Amino acid sequence: MFSKVGQIMLYVNNQDESVKFWTEQLGFTVIAEEKNGQGMRWIEISPKKGAETSIILHDKEFVAKMSPGVNLDTPSLMFFTENLEQLHHDLSNKKITVGEIMSMPSGRVFNFSDNEGNYFAVMEKS
Repeated sequence: MFSKVGQIMLYVNNQDESVKFWTEQLGFTVIAEEKNGQGMRWIEISPKKGAETSIILHDKEFVAKMSPGVNLDTPSLMFFTENLEQLHHDLSNKKITVGEIMSMPSGRVFNFSDNEGNYFAVMEKS
């Protein structure tokens, strides 16, 4: 049986710029950075220390060469926040592309774009 989602692989064009975006703009923390000695590098980030799920930033071009069958599309991620309006305001002030706050049956939500134009969603959860 599965017990939890541990890591999400996010394939990016520029790992260094993506790390800057996720850490400097969104406040994520670098948990680990690894190199396998054969040119592969990955960076593990998390919204906070001790979070159960982390994101691994992989070099899209390198993974495509090493594993041609891997789906390199951006996963559809839903993040949670306790203060949706404040987060929306903060991201807007940082010049991050954000969508309007919308009410859905499961709660209020908005989307935002990362530095490479990938869109993710944020939902208010207490």
